[in-house]
Amino acid sequence: MKLHNDNKQFKKVLELFDHHNKNNSAQTCYNLVITQVLKACAHLGDIKRGKVIHEMVFSRVDKDVYILVSLIHMYMQCGDVAQAEVLFEKTANRTLPVYGALMKGYLTNNHAQKAIDIFNMIENPGEIAVNLFLNACAQLGTPEASDSAKQILRKMPKSFHSNLYIRASLLDVFMKCGDVDYAERMFGKIAKKTSAMYGAMIKGYLENNEPMKAIDLFNQLEKPGEVHVNLFFNACAQLGTREALVMTQNAFKHVPKAFHMNPI
Repeated sequence: MKLHNDNKQFKKVLELFDHHNKNNSAQTCYNLVITQVLKACAHLGDIKRGKVIHEMVFSRVDKDVYILVSLIHMYMQCGDVAQAEVLFEKTANRTLPVYGALMKGYLTNNHAQKAIDIFNMIENPGEIAVNLFLNACAQLGTPEASDSAKQILRKMPKSFHSNLYIRASLLDVFMKCGDVDYAERMFGKIAKKTSAMYGAMIKGYLENNEPMKAIDLFNQLEKPGEVHVNLFFNACAQLGTREALVMTQNAFKHVPKAFHMNPI
C-alpha cells in the first residue's frame, strides 16, 4: 500500500483494502495499513470512505497517535475542519505530530491565524512546527505577522538557524509581509543559499512590484530550475518593455529541453 501511495496510485490502495476486507475484519488490519488507507482517502478527497474507516478504528484513535494524525490530516484535506478540531479537542495525547497535523490543515484551509494560535499552545515547538508557524505568518502577509516571525527568530534555538527550510520560510514571510529590506539583509548574510531561498526572494520581488530586482537575482543563478525560469518570465511580463521581451526570447533559447515538457 505504501508503494502505491508513493506512486500516487491512491485508488489501488483502496482496492487492496476492500479486497482484504472481503475475508477479514478491518479490526484485524495493522495500524500501518489504516494510516496508508487514510492517506489515500486524503489525497482523493474521499471523506465518505474516510469516515467509514474512522468508525472501524474508533477504539484505536486514543491509543495510536499515527492513526489520530492520519485522521486529522484526512479531514483537513477534505475540508472538514470542524471534525478535525473535534478529534484534537478530545485527545489528551497532544504530541508534536498532532499539533503539526492540525497546523498544516489550517494552512491548507486558509486559516492562518488558527495555525498561529495552535503554535502558541506548544511549549517546546520543534523545527517542523516553527516552519509551519512561519508559513502561517506568510499566509497572513501583515506587518504584525512579520513582527511575530522576528520574535520567533530571536527566541528559537540556535540549531534551528541552520535549517535551510526555516531560512527559506523566513525570507518568504518577510517578502510576503512587504518587509523587503529585512529579507534582503537576511539573504545577504546567508553563505549557503539554496534554490528555495532564491525562489522565495525572486517571487517576493514580483509580489512587491520589483521585477528588475527579480531579474537581477535570477541572473545570479548558475543552474536555475523550472520554478526560477517561470518566475523570470513572470518578471519580464511584469516589466512589459521591449527590453524585457528581448530578454524573454534570449532566455527561452537556452531553456533546457526537459523544461519544454512543462507549460512554463
